[in-house]
Amino acid sequence: MRTSSFRKAALVAAISFSTLGAGLGVMTAQAQIPVSNLEEVARKVQYQPRIQIALLLDTSSSMDGLIAQTKTQLWTLVNELGEGKKYGKAPIIELALYEYGNANLSVGQGYIRQVLSLSSDLDDVSEKLFALSTNGGQEYAGQVLKKSLDDLEWSTHKDDMKLIIIAGNEPFTQGPVSWQSSCERAKSKGVIIDTIHCGDAERGKRTGWKDAADCAGGIYMTINQDEKYVHIPSPYDDDLISLNKKLNKTYISYGVEGEKKRLRQATQDSNAEAMNKGAQINRLYTKSKSNYKNDSWDLVDAYDKDKESVLNIDDAKLPPELKGKTPAQREAFIKAKQAERQAIKKQIASLGKQQKEFVAKKRADLSESKALDAVMVTAVRDQASRSGFKY
Repeated sequence: MRTSSFRKAALVAAISFSTLGAGLGVMTAQAQIPVSNLEEVARKVQYQPRIQIALLLDTSSSMDGLIAQTKTQLWTLVNELGEGKKYGKAPIIELALYEYGNANLSVGQGYIRQVLSLSSDLDDVSEKLFALSTNGGQEYAGQVLKKSLDDLEWSTHKDDMKLIIIAGNEPFTQGPVSWQSSCERAKSKGVIIDTIHCGDAERGKRTGWKDAADCAGGIYMTINQDEKYVHIPSPYDDDLISLNKKLNKTYISYGVEGEKKRLRQATQDSNAEAMNKGAQINRLYTKSKSNYKNDSWDLVDAYDKDKESVLNIDDAKLPPELKGKTPAQREAFIKAKQAERQAIKKQIASLGKQQKEFVAKKRADLSESKALDAVMVTAVRDQASRSGFKY
């Protein structure tokens, strides 16, 4: 069918005044571009890149070290991936969480539980992760892979990155569902499977962990789950932590769940602090980036998303300092908090750059680590690069 002149004009108009990011350039209405190319460019302009990751964690009694490392490195993973761009746009990062191999879970469900479906609510991810505990059980890797592939709403967009990371230490061949059938299911959905064997690399190969990763185009990794995270102190740490307290004061809760979620934010700060100073700082970096959005309970983020709705929120849902205020007064208050937040984020970016450079120089002198951040985070970022994200 011949493309109508109206359709062509609409496509031209859609991109005429858009800067499309690296590699796309600036398009104008005068450019002589085939309609098929215009359609592709328009698609990229509208596209919001997405990285979906399901974490499948063995929570049997021997896995305390794995859970501790994951709690520490959650924010490092989000930060590393969030620094990339595709078609000039930063990705939305969605995380899901499953536990398997825990004796407290239902035997009828294969000792498997979906802890959290794919979510961009990073405080919710952290809350659920920190609530995990270990207990002996049976580890059915093939079955938990199948469940995550069937349960989750995986993107069907060809440009999105979809990844399962499964970690454990027992043979990958256990359980009623074969890893081979789960692998074929993953490939049909365009989902990559990375495997992390917590233990000896050769044993992991013998027990199926490498074969499973190879089958679904992923990476086979090994870690020492008992290796302790080593934070390298820098002269900028205390100032960064102080900025986190200032940043929190720019959040203005609203609605029925607002105050509860503001307290949840503070609790997750405390959880990161309890792990180590490195986790605390990495969480701060996440909170200063675009992936950390709280428009469901914070007026500043909600204003960024939908100005008119915020200015017309029912008075009963507002915090005490905004009750009885006119829309104009309400807007002035929110804009002041917005400006304050942006200024704090700029300070975090400036100090953070210096902190990261300092740590990089010190870390270069250390021996090679087999901890989760040195293995998983680096590997996943490399995969994102191969999926078209620019770092």
